[in-house]
This record gives sequence, C-alpha cells and structure tokens, in this order.
Amino acid sequence: MPDAVDRQSAIDGEHLKLLSLGYIISGGFAACFSLFGLFYAFMGIFMGVVFSNAPVGKAAKVLPAFAASIFAGIGTVLFLLMIALAVARFRTAYCISQRRSRTFCVIVAIITCMEFPLGTALGVLSLMVLGRESVVREFTPKPASMVKGLWQKPLA
Repeated sequence: MPDAVDRQSAIDGEHLKLLSLGYIISGGFAACFSLFGLFYAFMGIFMGVVFSNAPVGKAAKVLPAFAASIFAGIGTVLFLLMIALAVARFRTAYCISQRRSRTFCVIVAIITCMEFPLGTALGVLSLMVLGRESVVREFTPKPASMVKGLWQKPLA
C-alpha cells in the first residue's frame, strides 16, 4: 500500500509541475496579446489627435473625437483585463508550485476554460488534477509543528 501512495504522490507532483508550467506559458501569451489592447488604445489616441487638428467645421469634429475616445477606452480596458489575467495565471503557477490557495487556482482554471481551445484544455486538466483527493491533501495547510522554516531550530 505505501508503494501505491508513493506512486500516486509522484504522479501528482509531475502533473502539478506540468500545470504550473502551462500556466506560466499561458500567462506569457496573455501578457503578449495584451499589447494588442495597448495598440488599440494608442490608435484611438492618435485618431483623436489627428481628428481634433483637422481643418473641418465644428460639427464634424465632435463625432470623430468621441469615436476616438471610445477606441482609446476599449483598448485600455482590454489591455488592463488581459494584464490582470496574465498576472492571475502567473500567480496560479506560483500557488500550484507552492501547494497553496487551491480555491484561487480552481477559480483561475474556470476562467481559463473560456479561452478556446488551449485555455479550455488547460482549465479542464487543471480542474481534473486539482479535484483529486490526493492533491487536495497536498494543498491543505500543515500544522505548525510539522513545518520547519529556515528561522526555526530543529526539534531535538
């Protein structure tokens, strides 16, 4: 029986390591693609500057300037949302590697499921692994007497 427990522990460790790597890669992609939102925002700002300096009647200036601010607003919101998702994924990778905050990891996995197809695969696999009883036991906090930090002296 201890042999099966050791085997399952090794399998869980490998799966959690792969999930952590997957969230690092997914967070990197989200951070890179967030630059499209920043580009969109700068495009709106550029349009606003160009349209506001155009030598056209006063009534024609209002609509393009308003449309440019909508471009800039949508781009900014998109950028901030994508950066927040990237940070959440990097944090999830850290939490998985440290075996902390299982609830946070599950919530991010559910949000990740909305990105088809790679995010869906990562999210579903995360939910499958994080739902195992053996993994849940790894994420439960240990009693203070069992945890030895660098600042604690070993018990005699």
